[in-house]
Amino acid sequence: MDMDTISTARRWTILGIALGATLFANVFINGIAFLIPTLHRDAGLDLAQAGLISAMPSFGMVRTLVAWGYAVDRIGERTVLALGAALTALAAFGAALADSLVLVAVLLFVGGMAAASSNAASARMVVGWFPPRQRGLAMGIRQTAQPLGVGLGALVIPQLAAAQGVSVALLFPAAVCAVAAVASWFGLIDPPRPERADADPAELANPYRGSNTLWRIHAVSVLLVVPQVLVWTFTLVWLMTSRGWSAGAAGALVTVAQLLGAAGRIAAGRWSDRVGSRLRPIRTIAALAGVTMGLLAVTEFFDSPLSVVLMLIASMVTVSDNGLAFTAIAEIAGPFWSGRALGVQNTNQLFAAGVVPPAFGALIGVSGYAAAFAVCAVFPLLALPLIPVRDDPLKAGGNV
Repeated sequence: MDMDTISTARRWTILGIALGATLFANVFINGIAFLIPTLHRDAGLDLAQAGLISAMPSFGMVRTLVAWGYAVDRIGERTVLALGAALTALAAFGAALADSLVLVAVLLFVGGMAAASSNAASARMVVGWFPPRQRGLAMGIRQTAQPLGVGLGALVIPQLAAAQGVSVALLFPAAVCAVAAVASWFGLIDPPRPERADADPAELANPYRGSNTLWRIHAVSVLLVVPQVLVWTFTLVWLMTSRGWSAGAAGALVTVAQLLGAAGRIAAGRWSDRVGSRLRPIRTIAALAGVTMGLLAVTEFFDSPLSVVLMLIASMVTVSDNGLAFTAIAEIAGPFWSGRALGVQNTNQLFAAGVVPPAFGALIGVSGYAAAFAVCAVFPLLALPLIPVRDDPLKAGGNV
């Protein structure tokens, strides 16, 4: 089956399953952050320690993202998605049964190693089944997996943790990842790609040689992921400790914020299709992210209720660039290198995502939330001059 013969309904069904698999992986990867209030209150951990435990899935992902990308290039997207989701479910079940925080942290790390499979595999699945004129929109929809996963985790995990404890809360990501494994195996089809023996030498060539475009996109994405991770990691605990909200009200607001983030990613993808550029919209988003985080710092410093509104805006703006960067990298790297290139992209981003919770948790503990938001505002502004707008992949019609 190729792109010309597959039905439109089948193509969008594949997108839906790939989205679901990645969404449930993100419930595990990012939803652990919503255990921070319970770990802080019941286990006696400070914010830096609780933030470190919440970052263990991200640290685990860093170890295997390139390896999973290589596996995607070699054995295909469907197998990688199904296998990775099954292993993530097993690790989450193990963490739920563990009787010490040390063992929980180890299993969260192992689960992160498995959950890394979803990133490159689902991105390649979407890019492979959609033509360039629809690819930005399709990838924008796929990229809603992260905010929707965070939102679903915010809606369920803190409630379970507050009422039943950490172990019961961990059963939720375990269950949904098991569902993702079954759906991926029975519902997905690998997209077509040329045989290596028939490929043009240019398609097989290493895209990192002779050009710094991919490295610049990687660097930009690392800088832009810092405010994104700060927002989704600490919004819940900020609302509860700084604003006095209940766990239920704070979780509901975080869910709304993540839905806005999902809408932002879809809009950014559609915008890139319409303007014929993946990278120019990233420049605008980076500028908006810097301004929004700066205003959030000011309003938090003066204890203004506007800070809640700005947090909602930040939740939408700071995540809107991800799908554009993923699509650009896949188009530039081509069918024989995009798995590894996306693995490198995710490795860099997830390393930053692993560092942000404990580092900014310590900063918040010493200087407060306003200082943390102000520091975060600098990172998107540093990204602006690095965005390689002149090397936009759509100028060459996309390479996938």
